[in-house]
Amino acid sequence: MEQHELKTLSQVLNSLYKKGITKEICMNDQNQMILGDGEKTYQPQDLCIVKSYRFEGESNPDDNAVLYLIEDKEGQLATLLDSYGANSNYSGEEFDNFLRQVPIHERAEYDEDNL
Repeated sequence: MEQHELKTLSQVLNSLYKKGITKEICMNDQNQMILGDGEKTYQPQDLCIVKSYRFEGESNPDDNAVLYLIEDKEGQLATLLDSYGANSNYSGEEFDNFLRQVPIHERAEYDEDNL
């Protein structure tokens, strides 16, 4: 069986950056999902998750994170980073509820092996 070497969060982010994916989406204090410094505000139907990458801390569960690669309706790609588990970056249910409504259409071109 072929051995697969997992990439770190920084390696995946660097690979995506080299592909021109430099913008970040986050949820602001008003529970709005925004691009960058508020360039755009999104509703779940405006976005599509094209890939998700999970990272697990070897010795510390606080290091668990998921990186989402998200495409908006205009075709712009951006990342969304969240620690998961008990130490999520976002308190409350708004973040999780928003993400549950975003469609997922994973694309193989963004598999770790292709980065």
